[in-house]
Amino acid sequence: MRTRIHPLGSAGGSAGGDLDLTSPSDPAEPSDPAEGEALDAYSRVVTGVAETLAPSVVNLRVSRRGRQGRVEGGGSGVVISPDGFILTSAHVVDGSERGAATFADGMEAGIDVIGADALSDLAVVRVSDGGPLMPATLGDASGLRVGQLVIAIGSPLGFAGSVTAGVVSALGRAFPTQQGRVTRIIENVIQTDAALHPGNSGGALADSRGQVIGINTAVAGPGFGQGLGLAVPINDATRRIIAALIAEGRVVRAYLGIAGGPRPLPPRVAREVGRDRGIEVVEVVPGSPAARARVRPEDLLLDIDGVPVASMEDLQRLMDGSVIGHRLELRLFRDARIIAIRVEPVELRA
Repeated sequence: MRTRIHPLGSAGGSAGGDLDLTSPSDPAEPSDPAEGEALDAYSRVVTGVAETLAPSVVNLRVSRRGRQGRVEGGGSGVVISPDGFILTSAHVVDGSERGAATFADGMEAGIDVIGADALSDLAVVRVSDGGPLMPATLGDASGLRVGQLVIAIGSPLGFAGSVTAGVVSALGRAFPTQQGRVTRIIENVIQTDAALHPGNSGGALADSRGQVIGINTAVAGPGFGQGLGLAVPINDATRRIIAALIAEGRVVRAYLGIAGGPRPLPPRVAREVGRDRGIEVVEVVPGSPAARARVRPEDLLLDIDGVPVASMEDLQRLMDGSVIGHRLELRLFRDARIIAIRVEPVELRA
């Protein structure tokens, strides 16, 4: 069964999913004092994070050209610099060049889209007027643990400043994104049971210290707000993407032109290279750098310029802009022997 991933674009309707910390049996005084103390500690963390981040999370409104004229849409965003840069999801601003941001204190300001990268589902917009802003602190999702408390802040269903809380349900998830004919896998996605709805896209997923460790992006399954929310992690890779969007308005990636997946290596090869998995080449795009280098389907890719690769995610990490136009050595297992060939990546074009 295929699990469907639904971007959290804006929608109308009731808010739903708001944080409710009252006890259904006795909302005023818990019967167990220890339970009350625990609830108070939990409440202090969630309210503290909400108060810290509220000035830094905005409601975004944009419009794009549709088949029947202009179409209104929007989502959420996170202020990341005092001079007006705001991080959001690429699908929130897709097809738009400008829009408006509304802040927690009611201030409204125009925004310009600086850059968007559909293959990471991240975008940067900038406030075009208004005073200095209160930036959020970006954390590092690489230190997250399953079960850790997280707080989501955004504008679900257009209700700005809504707060939900939950835990990290799973780590290391992945989901596909697409730009034109190009598909890419976003790695290390955070799964949370904090309720997310259309309009949460681009909003903050924060840890208990109030640091933003993810940008809410989608829900998995046929509905929404059902405890299967996904967030793009804040880590070294996404920081590079954010920096590129601010500086250049786009992200430059290299391209080889192969499709494949992980495969166990034959025992003899595994002993020789010191690991047990490689990438089986399933398809080679005609006319691509890999095709010109005579890479073939059923080749097992072992490493690139001496760097081991065991999955397409490993390959993606190596294909950044720095290798475009440089000759790389691919080590392959083919016809019962290990061979080396040279390939020159080109820039990935959607």
